[in-house]
Amino acid sequence: MNTDLVQHNATEHLARKRAAAKLGWYIHAAVYIAVNLLLAGVAASTGKHWAVFPALGWGLGLAIHGAVVFLLSGGAGLFDRLVQREREQLAQQGRGAAPLQRDPW
Repeated sequence: MNTDLVQHNATEHLARKRAAAKLGWYIHAAVYIAVNLLLAGVAASTGKHWAVFPALGWGLGLAIHGAVVFLLSGGAGLFDRLVQREREQLAQQGRGAAPLQRDPW
């Protein structure tokens, strides 16, 4: 019974951290859009096209942030699969209870 509670708490903690990471990306994207619209407006009022450079640079950072949040830490992410494989190998070797899943964040 205690093991179920520990597993539930670990799962709940991981789910909350992943949800927070996704929310952080959504906030990052909203700020990116707002700031770059403002910069585009300022650049257009001066007749220059310089606003594309910060948009591209920051866009690369936003894309990397999104890749980390949505691709590398997803439910079937590489890290989770590797941890599960290690648990199974330890269980087959009779090493007792496998350690709790390490949080990638």
